[in-house]
Amino acid sequence: MRILMVCLGNICRSPLAEGVLVEKIKEKGLDWEVDSAGTSSYHIGERPDPRSIETAELNGIDIRGQRARQVRKKDFVAFDLIYAMDRSNYNHLVALAGDSEGVDKVKLILDEGYPGENREVPDPYWNNRFDEVFNLLSHSCEQIIRKYT
Repeated sequence: MRILMVCLGNICRSPLAEGVLVEKIKEKGLDWEVDSAGTSSYHIGERPDPRSIETAELNGIDIRGQRARQVRKKDFVAFDLIYAMDRSNYNHLVALAGDSEGVDKVKLILDEGYPGENREVPDPYWNNRFDEVFNLLSHSCEQIIRKYT
């Protein structure tokens, strides 16, 4: 299983989602690959936001080695699932996918943890709610593992 986590800049939400899922798959001994990317090019090559790094570390996860990158068309071939953090990024990914096979891979991550609620991961860059974001992502990542194992 290959999973891509996507937010706007790839410095807050998607790095946390990647780190959380990587930790959970290690705990379960799964042979999955996880990456993250952003729909924008604002932060290419940058480390995650220091607040994301700190939140991850407080939960025993090291995301300092991650570097932001932008989503590429070839990601729709390389990954089995592509999780968007919010509706705006979801719509961007669907437009980029180009065909129904690519579109079918794109999902809102919180739909896994909170089905039917149509929830979005709040952007902590502006509201500083990193702990809340971590908890939402942790719950949803646990559900992803349950669903696909």
